[in-house]
Amino acid sequence: MKGSKNIWTPIIVLGVICIVITGALALTNSVTAPIIEAATLAAQEQSRRDLLPEADGFTEVEVAVDNVSSVYAADNGVGTVVTSHAKGYGGDMTVMAAFNADGTIKCIKVTESSETQGIGSKVARDPNFWTRFEGLEAKPLELGRDVDGMSGATVSSKALISAMNAAIDGYQAAAGR
Repeated sequence: MKGSKNIWTPIIVLGVICIVITGALALTNSVTAPIIEAATLAAQEQSRRDLLPEADGFTEVEVAVDNVSSVYAADNGVGTVVTSHAKGYGGDMTVMAAFNADGTIKCIKVTESSETQGIGSKVARDPNFWTRFEGLEAKPLELGRDVDGMSGATVSSKALISAMNAAIDGYQAAAGR
């Protein structure tokens, strides 16, 4: 009987510790989740303003397009900002693309990327590479025809093109084209 007490004591202690830690994690999550969400929304709004500074505000437009997370039209009609994503070499690449009211690409920004360090990450982090998209019509893009890829980073370049094509589809759906 004395031996069974020694077996149950550590089990009960570990069970209580697990319950206390789980409660602490749940409490921490309930406190920090709204703060994290607010910071994320503020960062997204700032990115939209950076891409389309002429806009006096944005209104979300509901569209159902694959790989498009959000579409926001400028309240004063100067353009639209679309957030889309595509699978790259190291994971998803998320792109925000601003479109002028005339249907051309104003500028783009890669907001999230899991591309491998080196050349692949250069596609995702190099604003000079992103300028290759400026002024192009909002129509399906093809690597090599419309935009030259980065040498040695074919998969990452294709991911950026795929994300941009999804953004173009989102823009066209929002514009009713």
